[in-house]
Parts: sequence; C-alpha cells; structure tokens
Amino acid sequence: MKETKYTIERRKMSYTYTGSETKLLGITIGELFNEIADTYPDNEALVVVYRNERYTYKEFREICGQVAKGLMELGIKRGDRVAIWATNYPEWVIVQFATALMGAILVTVNPAFRTHELEYGLGNSESQTLLLIGNFKTSDYISMFYTVCPEAKQCKPGQIKSRKLPLLKNVIFLGDEAHPGMFTWKELLELGKDVSEQELTERGNSLDTDDVINIQYTSGTTGLPKGACLTHHNILNNGFFVGEVMKFTRKDRLCIPVPFYHCFGMVLSNLACITHGATMVLPNECYDPLGVLTAIEKEKCTAVHGVPTMFIGELEHPDFNKFDLSTLRTGIMAGSPCPIEVMKKVNTLMHANEITIAYGQTETSPVITQTKPDDSLELRTSTVGRPLPHTEVKIVNPETGRMIPLGEQGEFCCRGYQVMRGYYNNPEATSKVIDNAGWIHTGDLAVMDKNGYCKITGRIKDMIIRGGENIYPREIEEFLYTHPKVKDVQVVGIPSQKYGEEICAWIELKKGITATDEEIQEFCKGKIAHYKIPRYIKFVAEFPMTVTGKIQKFKMREIAIKELELETEAKIETA
Repeated sequence: MKETKYTIERRKMSYTYTGSETKLLGITIGELFNEIADTYPDNEALVVVYRNERYTYKEFREICGQVAKGLMELGIKRGDRVAIWATNYPEWVIVQFATALMGAILVTVNPAFRTHELEYGLGNSESQTLLLIGNFKTSDYISMFYTVCPEAKQCKPGQIKSRKLPLLKNVIFLGDEAHPGMFTWKELLELGKDVSEQELTERGNSLDTDDVINIQYTSGTTGLPKGACLTHHNILNNGFFVGEVMKFTRKDRLCIPVPFYHCFGMVLSNLACITHGATMVLPNECYDPLGVLTAIEKEKCTAVHGVPTMFIGELEHPDFNKFDLSTLRTGIMAGSPCPIEVMKKVNTLMHANEITIAYGQTETSPVITQTKPDDSLELRTSTVGRPLPHTEVKIVNPETGRMIPLGEQGEFCCRGYQVMRGYYNNPEATSKVIDNAGWIHTGDLAVMDKNGYCKITGRIKDMIIRGGENIYPREIEEFLYTHPKVKDVQVVGIPSQKYGEEICAWIELKKGITATDEEIQEFCKGKIAHYKIPRYIKFVAEFPMTVTGKIQKFKMREIAIKELELETEAKIETA
C-alpha cells in the first residue's frame, strides 16, 4: 500500500499490534495437558518442597484424571462451578487441571477471605461444590465455613441444603480428617474409580475452547469483588505465550511463591509450565523468602516468579548470601510497579539476568505486555514491554476515548484473545470496562514509545490533584526510592481543605536505620517540584496489601485520614 501523509500521521499515534508466526492454540487445556503428558511422561511436572512430594507428568495426569472422575461421580457437569478455598497446596494444582479435563468452571477463592466474603463469592458464582483446607496460621477455614453454612453439620456429604447458599451441595476437605457434611480428599479419589476412562475422554471431547473454565474474583479497591469469566482460549494461550517469552522448555524448573488463587500463580506459573513440559516447584504453602531461596538452590530452579515485595524480601533476607542461586535464568516480576533498583539487583545478585516484567490484569487473563530477555536493561527496568503476540494495545484520552500521539499519557487499552468473556452475571459492570469495539479499558495510565514499548505511569483513580496540579504517585515513589535509607515507598493523596488533596508518603526504611520527616522532605527540595514534596510522611514496617502483593492504597488513605484526624476534610464534596 502506498504510504501517504495520513498513514504517516497514524504511525505517530499510540497504537501497536504484535503479530506472530506462532499460531494461537486452538485446543482446550485438557487436550494440551494430555499431549504434553504423552510427550514428556517421565519429566517432573510438580515438586512440592515443603511436603517432599514429586509427580512426573505421567503420575500427575493420573491423579488429575482420578479427581476429574471423582467430580463427575458427584454429578458435576460441564459448566458447573467448583470453588477452591486454599493456600498453595499441591491439591490446588491437581484440582485446576482436573476441572479443566472434565469441564467444570474453577472458582478461585482468596485464602484471605473471611465469612462475609466467602458467602458472597460462593453465592455470586453460584458454586455447587467447594474444596477447602483446614487451617493456615490464624485462619480456621472449617469453622468459617460452618459459620456460613451451619446446616452442613447435620447433612450427609453431597446432600448439603443451605439457606444462604441454596446451590451448594458438595464440600470436599483437602485432607483425610473427617468433618460433618464433607467428603475427604481420599473419598473423592475413591469415587473416581466408579467412572471409566472412556467416560472422562468423552467428557473432554465435548468441551470447547471458548467454554468459560475459570472465574477469577478481582480484588478491586472499592466495592464488592467481580468474577472475571475466563475461557480455555484465554488462559491457555496467555500461559503459553508468557512461557514463550521466557524461552521455557521441558528443562526449566519454575519456583512458584505467588498464590494460585490469582492468575499470577494459576496462569503465568502453572499454565506456562504445563504448556512447555516444564516443572512447577512449590517452595511453601504461602510466601516465605527463606523457603524461596531454599527451593531455588535445592531444586536448581531456572526461573522464579514474584511481586516486587517478594523479591525485596528475598534480597533483604539476612541469609541471602548463603544460597547458590546460579541456576536462575529468568522469571517474571509483576503485580505492582517494580522499583528500578530492585530489578537491577534481581538481574545481578540473583543471577536472573533474563528476568522479565509483565503487565496486565485479571480481566485480561492476565498478561497484556511483557519485556523480552534480550531487551536492554533500560527497557527491562523502565517499561512493561510490548504486547504479547496476537495483541493490540492503544493509549487513549480518558475523557474522550480517542487515541493520543506517542509519548503522551493516557489510558491503557487492550484488545485480543486474552480479554475476558465478561463479569459473571454482571453485564452492567462488563459494559463499563469492555467497549463496543472489544477494547478493554484498564483504568491504568501509560505512555507508549515509537517502538511500542509501554510505561505504566499510574492509575487514573490514584492521580492526586493538589491545587489544580495533577500529580502521579509513581513519579514521587521512584524519586524517593533513590534515598539511601529508603527500602520501599508508596504515595497516596489525602484530603485537604486548602488544596483539595495533599501528598502522603508511607516509607519503609532499611533495617536498623532511622530517619525523620524533615530529613526526607529536605532530600526532595530542589530535586522535585515543591508541590510534589510529601506534606505527610509515615514510617512503616509494611504496607496493607492483598495476598497477591498489590498495595491497597485505599486502605492507606483510610488509615492516614483517621490518624491525621482529617475526617471533616474527607467529607468535603468535589465536582
């Protein structure tokens, strides 16, 4: 096509598409899983360090198939919802692939949920079956379940009748201990013996790549969680192409400290491994920096995943230098903005010189963009990369929805195979994020360069407006991170009668070091604009965050308002 001034101008706009000679996978998760297990039967599929358990692909497929048949014997049909409420148990991974084999929709329940949230999640998803663990730390899951469903204590397993959860029939305890109204894990496996291999094969053959196979509840910062409906096509391809970017093969061994209930663990970890015949290594039931370091050395892991706070915890561990991490090559850092200095240390001190940054959200299965191992250090520390193959990205004016020129800041939008089907039973909420042309509007602010690399600059909702000045927290956070005493920092806006909002910085100092508000503010003077200097500073040992490591800035704001006695200012209405 002949180039005109119009096509030249179009190239200057914030739009990019990544093509690929590698085709999208047009099969179900179960079909690919069986293919991989046939190809690499003796390769290790799952290693559970903290329980000293190992499964080859042959063994892993056998137990997944047994659980799939057990679920079928319970009467669970294609499209029925099966919820799982657990930490990183090996049974979690088994259930993930068992449900994929027999077509049930896996509903992932946050282990941090309590009774109100559990009732909402099970009710909203219309789950017929729940699998749960007994306890973890201070969480007693059995007790919480009986609080929500007291009738279960008087019911036979498989025959639960609940007033609050009328669709719930089956509850399965992920252990051998008997509980009223619940099947044990062993009993589920036994039930599977009554279903033939042929019946499971026929069920698998009846499934379609566009079937919803997973409902992920978004954590959100306000309102009740929404269930993002994800298909085989969504998450299988996302896991595959994320693994491709990391150059995964059957020889790779991935250390997985991120939670399975979230796409990071379930897709970027488990599915990235399964699609390449690689090994999933579980260091602990829940994140522990010492456990991660131990697992990497013991299992000779070539890759590790985590959110920035996890990598910081590993790097800052007092025994860090005692571990041999030389087998590490790659992995993913995602979930929240990565401090540049942390990325550099992971590249060098942890030997993961091909570590990648990934960006996305639950509603996009989750990855949209990812840096490549051979990208320059600058690109791998200052951008979130380019779109994955078969993905479109554009940056638009948040107010008009129109595409903006390269280099300008606007809202990040995505269109492609990874966009969710929609929020479960919530078309109104779905229409607010997916437009008529199929673009999902992320709510994130970003800038695109001429090569299609994107830099996330903040959240639209996180933007601070102080006296008419638009201030983006990420800019201040990156600056404060250069202070020699600062280990980590998060910035939020809090109400001000005079300016509308003031800046509040929560700072975690390096171990054994002290600092004052005045010292931090003095460090800012002359280096950043006066209106960007934090008015309030709070020194903390940790930040309020979700299980997946996402900072909950709305909670930081609530705490700051209460501590600074700004309740009156918080009630001031604005246009």
